[in-house]
Amino acid sequence: MTSTVETSGPQPWEPALSVRQVLGLERVLAGQPEVVAGAHRLDRPVRWVHVAEAADVGVMLSGGEMVLTTGVLLAGDEDKQDEYIRSLHRAEAAAVVLGLGRAFPAPPDVMRRAAERCGLPMVVLHRPFPFAELTEEVQSRLLRRKFAAVSLSEAVRTELTGLITAGAPVQRLLDEVARHGGCPVVVTNLAHRVLATAGERSAVDDVLRDWERIARQAGAGAADGWVRTELSCRGERWGRLVLCGYRGDRAAGRLLADRAAEALVLHRMLGDGTHAGGPGGVRDSWEEQSARTLLTDLVSGAVPARQLLPRARAAGLPVNRRLFVPLVVRDPEPDRPARVLRLLGLRGIVAELADGTTAVLLSLAPDQDARTLTTRFAARLRSEPDAAHTVVAAADARADWDDVPAGLREAQHVAEAVADSADALDPPPVVRLRDIHLRGLVRLLRDDPHVQSFAERELDGLLRGPDDDLLPVLRTYLATGRNKSRTARLHHVSRPALYRRLEAIQGRLGVDLDDFEQAASVHIALLAHDAQQG
Repeated sequence: MTSTVETSGPQPWEPALSVRQVLGLERVLAGQPEVVAGAHRLDRPVRWVHVAEAADVGVMLSGGEMVLTTGVLLAGDEDKQDEYIRSLHRAEAAAVVLGLGRAFPAPPDVMRRAAERCGLPMVVLHRPFPFAELTEEVQSRLLRRKFAAVSLSEAVRTELTGLITAGAPVQRLLDEVARHGGCPVVVTNLAHRVLATAGERSAVDDVLRDWERIARQAGAGAADGWVRTELSCRGERWGRLVLCGYRGDRAAGRLLADRAAEALVLHRMLGDGTHAGGPGGVRDSWEEQSARTLLTDLVSGAVPARQLLPRARAAGLPVNRRLFVPLVVRDPEPDRPARVLRLLGLRGIVAELADGTTAVLLSLAPDQDARTLTTRFAARLRSEPDAAHTVVAAADARADWDDVPAGLREAQHVAEAVADSADALDPPPVVRLRDIHLRGLVRLLRDDPHVQSFAERELDGLLRGPDDDLLPVLRTYLATGRNKSRTARLHHVSRPALYRRLEAIQGRLGVDLDDFEQAASVHIALLAHDAQQG
């Protein structure tokens, strides 16, 4: 199990102050500092402060030092002055601070020009200043930062390990990381597709709104306050975790990201056994979780569709000038719709909403035929082994993203209505609202107290009766249009045996099933009862 944090320098966790922060310290301000070169590089990190008068000080540096000098060994020799600055640049020093007075009454032009060419911040102090005080001040601050960062790191590690031990979902881990970081947290795959997010929703949405551009900038080191860590397991890189706009100490942010990466990798490894055998293993579960959260929010309507658009785009769903086809699939194998989608080369997101119910949101180009492709998807799905009775419910294509939630709810309603059908019914390859007729209307009204009372009253004689197969027989008989031969065949009984059961049903209910109106009343009551039972 490994995790790596992208950074430069031998110890990425080392705390640092910027040159600008050092110059803002009260003790430094007393020396009247003036930046004479490299003013555009004042945000460079200062890892240490080094007092040195030697002309070849560069060989003693390891990078990130702020060098303090009076220049006594450089006075009168412009070649030495030029080489001194160049040696600091080669050693990747953070800045050079020259105390005026002993060797130089004014900033030496040679050093200033060389520093400007190299991009090395050069600062002069106009008043005498005891370098020991600055060294003590900066070193103590750096040590305090290091201690605080390490303490934070251990606290986060303990909390995340405790959550993993308690079996917490990965979202709970990310929420904890976002709480510690005070910024959005984003997990992506290697193609920058967003797998999971955490943090304040409005801040997360701001980050995701232009995710691809921002992610590239962060990868190139151009985004301020972004800490990115690579996620890998058993030597294979599989994703990235990004603290987006972290405003705390850089070292603390790196340690926080590192601890988060360790926790995610551990969670992934422990989950290998749980998800073994699924297509793509645990790696797919991240993408499935992202899709499930997005589709669940769309179906529920808890979040306005417009606010979910950045998340859909960041998840890799094409959203600009597209047609969206909402589908709900009833299939005992929840992995099958996603596999068929990939086989057909269709763009979309897939997620299991409940046992046996999977939502599919297709994203098609305007010139693609939504109905033809939906039918092709359903036919390919039902051609799979043991998928002959799979139900594909669809709503009409939506050109407006804001209409997608209503389309998903319509497809879900259709799928549930068809699922209530008896085995005798053979739905078309793609079922739409117009195909479910009375069954769909009854399902919409199933929670109405009047409908519930009607169903109980009409079916009371069977519902309170002994535990036998009369109710299933009645369901099949009515679903087949009162076809006695088909009902007998489906229940594997003889015609005379069926007649006896139908007589028993009529006796208990007090109805004549040969009378159309009475049979219709019982049928509606049975549809309502089945819809209420779910």
